[in-house]
Amino acid sequence: MSSDEEKQLRAGLFHATEQGYAVLAKGGSATDAVETAVRALEDNPLFNAGKGAVFNRDGVNQLEASIMNGNANSAGAATLLTTVKNPVSLARKVMESNFHVFLCGPGAEHYAKEQGLEIVDPSYFWTKHRWEQHERGYIHTADTPIEKCTGSSNSLSPTCTHVPISERNEPHDYSHLPMGTVGSVAVDVNGYLAAATSTGGMSNKWNGRIGDSPVIGAGTFADKAVAVSSTGAGEYFIRQGTARYISLRVQLLGESPRQASRAVIAEMKTTGGDGGVICIDPDGNPSMIFSSAGMYRAYCSTTTENVPVVGIFGDEVIAPGDIHIEI
Repeated sequence: MSSDEEKQLRAGLFHATEQGYAVLAKGGSATDAVETAVRALEDNPLFNAGKGAVFNRDGVNQLEASIMNGNANSAGAATLLTTVKNPVSLARKVMESNFHVFLCGPGAEHYAKEQGLEIVDPSYFWTKHRWEQHERGYIHTADTPIEKCTGSSNSLSPTCTHVPISERNEPHDYSHLPMGTVGSVAVDVNGYLAAATSTGGMSNKWNGRIGDSPVIGAGTFADKAVAVSSTGAGEYFIRQGTARYISLRVQLLGESPRQASRAVIAEMKTTGGDGGVICIDPDGNPSMIFSSAGMYRAYCSTTTENVPVVGIFGDEVIAPGDIHIEI
């Protein structure tokens, strides 16, 4: 990561947190705040969600998101999206339907259009750096040049030398391929909690793969005790039911969200999974626990004098409960 890239990432995290916190400062709901923050990240091409989503193995951006209102015990999610500009807003529309919880594919996109959400051409999600990451995933050695693409990062008509799927070699190790998630947790003036998560998933994932981000209880969960949003290798979070697991430890074992999330991420690490969670409780106590080398994160409250503080690397501590686990 260059210094310029780091500066832009920090600015993007600052802006999204600032936008979400502004909702809370005006007396808005936690649900409004997390949707606002996640939308800001979905609109930023630097993050793996919305405009900055990675490509699957077929060269398609497939997006997914979820949201949960802890006070109302309501949730919504959507996945396998290719035309919805802001998936988190579709997840909220599903939640507020009070009928279904989870929609996918063409049916979800049809519902988004019915609800008046912004629909875009799939080419909107194309970015040059994500395409290069996609192509790099099928190259045998680091000495082999990347297929060339022409067009700026906001080009809607890129021209790329694309390797036909039939001629590709499936990578044996996905660990070097980009992943990432954007998420937000918040508590409002009433002490109500909410969480939201959005992603483009894992670079070069199989067509139709669904990660943990849209799965309520795995990537996202909120109740009256804790709100959780997860990021990392989604398959591990789904198997563990990470977000709900943290909630249950808080309720049944009497652990703080910080203790619970640290125990859960440490347990996942022993099974081979990497990643992290952000949590918050009704008193506004944050937890940012991760076992990866770093995690993009930001925090804002009266304790930070209402100004967001941002962290990227494992050796940065931006708030109480910001813990990098090494096992």
